[in-house]
Amino acid sequence: MGFYEELAAAVGGDHIRRDEPMSSHTTFCIGGPADYFVTAVGENELREGIRLCLERGIPWFVSGRGSNLLVGDGGYRGVIFNICRTMDDIMLDEGSDALTVTAGAGTLFSAMARKVCSLGYSGCEYAVGIPGTLGGAVTMNAGAYGGEVADAVIWADLMDREGNVSRLSRDDLNLSYRHSIIMDQGGIVLRCAFAFPRGDRDTISEKVTEFTRARREKQPLEYPSAGSTFKRPAGYFAGKLIQDCGLKGCSIGGAQVSMRHSGFIINTGNATARDVRRLIEHVQEEVYKMFHVRLEPEVKFLGDFI
Repeated sequence: MGFYEELAAAVGGDHIRRDEPMSSHTTFCIGGPADYFVTAVGENELREGIRLCLERGIPWFVSGRGSNLLVGDGGYRGVIFNICRTMDDIMLDEGSDALTVTAGAGTLFSAMARKVCSLGYSGCEYAVGIPGTLGGAVTMNAGAYGGEVADAVIWADLMDREGNVSRLSRDDLNLSYRHSIIMDQGGIVLRCAFAFPRGDRDTISEKVTEFTRARREKQPLEYPSAGSTFKRPAGYFAGKLIQDCGLKGCSIGGAQVSMRHSGFIINTGNATARDVRRLIEHVQEEVYKMFHVRLEPEVKFLGDFI
């Protein structure tokens, strides 16, 4: 039995696509083909699929919406397990003064945020426009406009490479700016829980409107991108450093430093992964030359860059 047949037995043949273009599964709209792309992934399929990959020495990666991912033009030689919109169950427990939300890792962060806000609970307004899934959000402690996952998360269930599941509390997750222990030690988020206090509905609505307007006015939402390209360096703003280097509008191929917000690198329509990566490296070099500040990408690079 070949690997494809074994994978089909583990996850279901109807859910496997071969040579699937990753440009269809990233917000950059860039990326060559993955050898195998597995959809409709639940916890059991994920466990069995990863076990098989480990036994056969096949590379694997778990993806959500691909909102923080740049896949190389040469594609990915292995298996992508996609959990976006499959591990997306949400359970709500309304108390007298707080809401507890337990949700699967494939749940869109923005969808959960809108639900929380609509019920009149605060602390999630910042996330209404964040495009990724909860799994990725917890892993990188996603945030915006002064809010972040660490403010409300209670625990997260993680699966290790052997398929064992453990529950980490907020303290165990060791959350800091765009970082968690998951990024250091590995593991796959399966589900997580949050607590949000009851708030004033009018104030919540005003914040959502304000943050939504700010995103539309200040971010290049009309172009494919991965959001903020770089982490905020201590004591600085990445966009301001890039702009002060005269790099706003700088282009390599179809990749461009956004004219609207210098912290974003966008796909103007025909960018390759190589274009984007070269532009990221160019920006890093120029900022370091002028300010001696090393910009660290938020974007994760995956696959073969040719």
